Amino acid sequence: MAITFPGFEQKLVTVSSDDGPIEIACMVGGAGPALLLLHGFPQTKAIWHQVAPELAKSFTVVAADLRGYGASSKPHGRSDHSTYSKRSMAKDQHDLMNALGHKQFFVLGHDRGARVSHRLAMDFPQCVRKLMLLDISPTLTMYEKTTMAFAKGYWHWFFLIQPEPVPETMIGANPEYWLKNHMGRHAGTGIFSPDRWSEYLSGASNPQSMHAMCEDYRAAASIDLVHDRADRKDGRKLEMPVRVLWGEHGLVNQCFTPVDDWQAVSDEVVTGRAVACGHYIPEELPELVIQEAKAFFH
Repeated sequence: MAITFPGFEQKLVTVSSDDGPIEIACMVGGAGPALLLLHGFPQTKAIWHQVAPELAKSFTVVAADLRGYGASSKPHGRSDHSTYSKRSMAKDQHDLMNALGHKQFFVLGHDRGARVSHRLAMDFPQCVRKLMLLDISPTLTMYEKTTMAFAKGYWHWFFLIQPEPVPETMIGANPEYWLKNHMGRHAGTGIFSPDRWSEYLSGASNPQSMHAMCEDYRAAASIDLVHDRADRKDGRKLEMPVRVLWGEHGLVNQCFTPVDDWQAVSDEVVTGRAVACGHYIPEELPELVIQEAKAFFH
């Protein structure tokens, strides 16, 4: 059974797309300025279970499942990977917020959700008031600065982009082993409660969801880079305040310079810092995320 947050309402909102109607699952709670929370791979909106209820005291919080994840629609990917481009996934979230009555909103994203958040802020700058990103540098920057250390540590970036159905088949043979290996190597699996672990394992065990996750990465290594390079060529940059946090024990800290990397694609001043954890910041340091979000989205 899917995890719920106390005082939140579960919703399933249908949005239009080039791939037909897409249902986006979300939980909505609280009152105040709208704040969209987006999770990463291979997770769901459940990552915010310790963060969302507290933020709902100050904001109208919308915690959504990305297309292909959790309880949201999982269409089969097109050959050009556009179904899971960050542009397509960002439009889903923009249309979700519009459907909920929020024309402007704050955005907080982790991992893949942060990459969707980046594209959302680029394509709909009039809607995103401020942007907070957790444990990423820009996708194009990370690919262009790839080193041996990065490729070894984030080997899944290069495994999941292999042609269908190679990674889907290999992961499908033992999804629990895959999940423990992937998520456990960052901070162990002890930070994930049994109900959250069960939800994440359910996604990894679902062939449609696992295909969608692979397509998310295939898009990042192809069509997403086309969009990012077009922004660079046209001189388009982020137009709103940006804050970035990253785990000091993680590979982003080892291989990249997040504040500088984001400043290079931003017109506004970018702030941020390393924090004392690994990759899964909302689950490792929920109180810190709450404090940072309240201070930044004031």
